[in-house]
Amino acid sequence: MSDFCVKELMVPLSEYATVPEGSTLFDAVLALEKAQEEFDHTKYRHRAVLILDKSDQVIGKLSQLDVLNALEPKDRDLGEFNELRQYGFSSKFVRNVRKQRRLQETPLRDICSKAAKLKVEDFMQAPSEGEFIDQEASLEIAVLQLVMGHHFSLLVTHGKKIVGILRLTDVFAAVFHTMKECESNLS
Repeated sequence: MSDFCVKELMVPLSEYATVPEGSTLFDAVLALEKAQEEFDHTKYRHRAVLILDKSDQVIGKLSQLDVLNALEPKDRDLGEFNELRQYGFSSKFVRNVRKQRRLQETPLRDICSKAAKLKVEDFMQAPSEGEFIDQEASLEIAVLQLVMGHHFSLLVTHGKKIVGILRLTDVFAAVFHTMKECESNLS
């Protein structure tokens, strides 16, 4: 696998979906859509938006799951559901009660309309220490970091500056390519 280094597989920051701090979820979704349209269609689509501060430094990542999470009410009834568990009701039962309550609440169109106005900072994930990798690092190191941290991507650095993003899908494609190459050499 040493034939690859991170900078060969990463998506440069200039090609990735980004929004400035203070943007709404709607702004982030639009940026993701635009990046997907402009990105090389022979590759996997983007699944997150990077949040930039005023000096264009990455301060967080907003995944598709984070956006969907914003649609969920901030469980004003969480205490009620926890109480049900305390009385011995199964997780499956509590999940079904939550689902029924959710279906009786606001329609998706109204929920989306409200969520679109929310700020990205309230739902983004700030990068952790293990989510950074140097652009000169080998694919072996990238695989190790992705697996050990259960990450879907790593922020690629050159010195202290973030220059791109290394996505799990791109690393997997390189590993798959290497497997195929090794297998064909054995034949």
